[in-house]
Amino acid sequence: MGKLRDQMKADLELRRYRPGTQKSYLNCARNFVAYYMRSPEELGEAEVRDFLLHLARTKGPAAHKMHVAALKFLYTHTLKRPEIAAAIPYPRVPSKLPDILSAREITALLAAVESIQYRAIIMTTYACGLRISEVCKLRQVGDIDSQRMLIHIRDGKRGRDRYVMLSPKLLVCLRQYCRLVRPPKPFLFPGQEADAPISPEAVRDALRQAAADCGITKRVTPHSLRHAFATHLLEAGLDSRQIQVLLGHKSIRTTERYTQVSARHIGTIKSPLDLLGTEEGKNIG
Repeated sequence: MGKLRDQMKADLELRRYRPGTQKSYLNCARNFVAYYMRSPEELGEAEVRDFLLHLARTKGPAAHKMHVAALKFLYTHTLKRPEIAAAIPYPRVPSKLPDILSAREITALLAAVESIQYRAIIMTTYACGLRISEVCKLRQVGDIDSQRMLIHIRDGKRGRDRYVMLSPKLLVCLRQYCRLVRPPKPFLFPGQEADAPISPEAVRDALRQAAADCGITKRVTPHSLRHAFATHLLEAGLDSRQIQVLLGHKSIRTTERYTQVSARHIGTIKSPLDLLGTEEGKNIG
């Protein structure tokens, strides 16, 4: 895209879009250009519609939705042709419930990770319900508060900060990790370069290998640990509003999806069939 790409990147930066979002939007715009081998300035509503129809037939709903968002941004802010963006419909994306790891599976995963660094990362992710990007960016100084038993999450999703609890068991693990590994500052979990954090991809690979080693057939990703954190707290009786704060969700509706996957929560609800002919069921109907 050349000059147009640079202009779109600058527009994204001016509106303070997250680096990951910037990269995704630019990739989507590049795919659009590659599909026609022409500049978006020469293309209009008909071409956008045909391209998105192609995506609807060949890609998943999430990829389709990302391309719609990117093209809306491109035509609204960079090309200053908002009438094209207004005509682009967002696709319906199915809401699928995640597979939830059991407490036994979490224990098996931690035991299967040989590297103390990866074990500490995975334990931190589950213990605090963090996004993997948030774990990787933790700093040794200022983020781990062992006096108040808090972890400061900085620059989370949509640039929001928050605090989460620091588990005593996690603190023991982190102290052991720091004593044995002596990671160079500033990051708690540095990558190959001391001044850069470990990459989320490296953690995903280690977690995938651990899941295979202990025979877990569910799809296991770092986000699976976040799902397990929320579900296990809900099953332990924690209020969904408190879980919302810990997860950093903007909307309670996002948090309440875990009520749909908690077997213990659902299992306590009586079917109306079981209420028929009982004292409890007198008010039914």
